[in-house]
Amino acid sequence: MKHHLLIVEDDEFVQALLAAYLDKEGFKTSLAVTGKEMHAVLDKEAIDLILLDLNLPDEDGLTLARQVRSRSSLPIIVLTVRKGRGDRLAALTIGADDYLTKPVDPEELVLRVRNLLDRAGTRSAPANRPPKQEIYRFEGWILDVAGHTFSAPDGGEIHLTSAEFNLLVALVKAPNRVLNRAYLLDVVSRDEDAASERMIDVLVSRLHKKIERDPRNPEMIVTITGCGYKFAAALPS
Repeated sequence: MKHHLLIVEDDEFVQALLAAYLDKEGFKTSLAVTGKEMHAVLDKEAIDLILLDLNLPDEDGLTLARQVRSRSSLPIIVLTVRKGRGDRLAALTIGADDYLTKPVDPEELVLRVRNLLDRAGTRSAPANRPPKQEIYRFEGWILDVAGHTFSAPDGGEIHLTSAEFNLLVALVKAPNRVLNRAYLLDVVSRDEDAASERMIDVLVSRLHKKIERDPRNPEMIVTITGCGYKFAAALPS
């Protein structure tokens, strides 16, 4: 099965050249000109790797890279005209896997794509394949990521808004790690209009009221003053 690459590039000439070369090398490609189009493709398609330009008309590529990384480990290669050390370090700090400046040797690009895919072990999933089962259990609670359900210890289903659910998933997937508000904001920013870091505090407060024995003294989602939040409940190994 062909690896599926998403090319996010607003220069249609460059986009067409990349797509033609990568298609010739045996890859399947999808195209996006804006950040909005990128998210639309990611929501519908099984993508194995993103080639991401930084200069896009609606959103800075560094912001898009951070948003993707906050939700998944999908490999990202930044492909840009920006040659500054600051941009390179910012992209790699955010979680981009590689950083190439234009113009790029197409053969080198293909080698880097293949090496990264080999390391990541990714394979495109057929559209009719069931989603990967991700179920987390803690303190009697059951969080079913693929099924988008959250059940209480007594078996009753707890209603969470989309933003609350995505925030809880991000915390549960990183147990005992402090996640700052900026990172968590990227997790929920597509779910809440005019999202701000203050919104994270509001969402955490809502979760406290729904899952903590004593919302005023939370034990599962803990506030780390000046840093962010940490999921502290024990997960079965």
